Amino acid sequence: MTKLTEGAIEALSNGTGGSDAVLQLVNIRKIDGGSGPARFRVMMSDGQHSLSSFMLSTQLNSMAEENVLAPNCICILRRHVTNVLKDGRRVVIILEIDVIETAKEVGGRIGDPTPYTEGQAKAPQSAPVSESRPPLQPQNKNESDYEPVLIDFGKKALPSMPNTPGGSSKVVPIASLNPYQSKWTIRARVTNKSNIRTWSNSRGDGKLFSMELVDESGEIRVTGFNQEVDKFFSLIEVGKVYYISKGSLKMANKQYTSVKNDYEMTLNGESSIIPCEDSCDVPMVQCDFVSIADLESRDPDTIVDVIGVCKSVDEMTRLTTKTNREVSKRTLNLIDMSGKVVTVTLWGEEAEKFDGSGQPILAIKAAKLSDFGGRSLSASFNSTIMINPDIPEAYKLRGWYDKEGHAMDGQSLTEVKGGSGGGNTNWKSLSDVKNEHLGHGDKADYYTCIATVVFLRKENCLYQACPSQDCNKKVIDQQNGMFRCEKCDKEFPNFKYRLILSANIADYGDNQWVTCFQESAEAILGQNAAYLGQLKESNEAAFDEIFQQANFNTFVFRNRVKLETYNDESRIKATVMDVKPVDHKDYIKRLIGNIRKLAVH
Repeated sequence: MTKLTEGAIEALSNGTGGSDAVLQLVNIRKIDGGSGPARFRVMMSDGQHSLSSFMLSTQLNSMAEENVLAPNCICILRRHVTNVLKDGRRVVIILEIDVIETAKEVGGRIGDPTPYTEGQAKAPQSAPVSESRPPLQPQNKNESDYEPVLIDFGKKALPSMPNTPGGSSKVVPIASLNPYQSKWTIRARVTNKSNIRTWSNSRGDGKLFSMELVDESGEIRVTGFNQEVDKFFSLIEVGKVYYISKGSLKMANKQYTSVKNDYEMTLNGESSIIPCEDSCDVPMVQCDFVSIADLESRDPDTIVDVIGVCKSVDEMTRLTTKTNREVSKRTLNLIDMSGKVVTVTLWGEEAEKFDGSGQPILAIKAAKLSDFGGRSLSASFNSTIMINPDIPEAYKLRGWYDKEGHAMDGQSLTEVKGGSGGGNTNWKSLSDVKNEHLGHGDKADYYTCIATVVFLRKENCLYQACPSQDCNKKVIDQQNGMFRCEKCDKEFPNFKYRLILSANIADYGDNQWVTCFQESAEAILGQNAAYLGQLKESNEAAFDEIFQQANFNTFVFRNRVKLETYNDESRIKATVMDVKPVDHKDYIKRLIGNIRKLAVH
């Protein structure tokens, strides 16, 4: 049986050590967290004394909920931080703990431990902490309940800083932050900073910005509103290290962030942010890079960190969102040492300023994985994009690419076709689509082709849609200046135009009818739906001319095909997912590759 660490409870109670202490878990009790997560209070023993002032950090709640931590099991306390209450009592927050012997293996209580009470003069001597009042309570706005103290954090302790800027608070690790403490300072590096975003609604106007911080222990997202935007936005620089204190902590909304922390911070009128000059020991970024080849086995909508060489980059395009706001978009191809290629989409300012010349190394933290046409990635405003970062993975990739990677075409995951039909690429001729019966399987099939528009059906290509942001339902003209949306169950004084364009496309072997929705239809016609709607009402001849000019133009189409049944009649429905101009250089390279493959046979 594993021997317990003698004197560990006394050391922990006095705040003088205790990391890697071997302890027995005597009891564990759930404390209702109200609107926040549940908290688990733990009693530990070193065989001689027991102490009930342990709290499990919420990141470890699953160990209690899954009964990994159970009474009588033997544990190693890897990392912890001790918070000191005003009456002198200490609460030990467990940050990392490993079970080395289960309760079943141990069989029972080790020794005859007695409650440790030394140093808790204000607490009743018969019990280390009153059971009627949990040791941790949410902080009052103007009153701090206790001050955190740093105790032996991890493999490398943060430097001792008794005179940290901002007051008497000791520097604590990000991983120890929680809403139940108020007096703390962290020292962290800014790895990502958003632009200032504004909003306007019935309650008024406002603005905000967010940033992401990292230290040796973990990461956290921070948001500032209104006055805090004016006070701190210009001060913050990505890559710099700051002392930050007196922010408000709350449960993180995982819908808007991929940062690995149960909590997020909001700056307030008392918050302090002071630059730190001595910052060499604070990590630049925390990334868990996934090989591009491994993306095939990951679930769609997973958030991943990737790094690769920017093999090629497309021209920037501009799209109109559902709210009639224009947004910039740019796609690029990323390759790594697995020899696999994935398409990455950049948006907004990142798309506008990205320069792919010289085939730079690109690292993306928190990219979103999609199963569109195989596997593809998208970098949102929550993502951190680093070009030629100063990290070992980047130097290794650069050496590989300059030596051998540049000569590889690579196999694109974004062009890997699911469903029936075999083959490693979804480049198809239209005759291949029919001969291979694409779309007849259980799932839809995707393919890419180069084809020419030979006919556009302009009848009923435009309709009047609901003006709401997330609704494209056709509205009913009430003939009184109002338009009714049955889906929203509302009437509006206006509408927006939407496109559903039916087109016939052809290549050298066959032709196919396809349906083009808003973005793809606008790309083919070269005009947006709002302008086309106005033109149709005011100048029918000019409207017809746009359709005439759009005929016999050649594009790269990415299509979705699926067998659908309507009125007992089954037919293949083809929908255009994306339209791009033909990159003739890339097209010629692919044709030469096909010729070489045929020559081998």
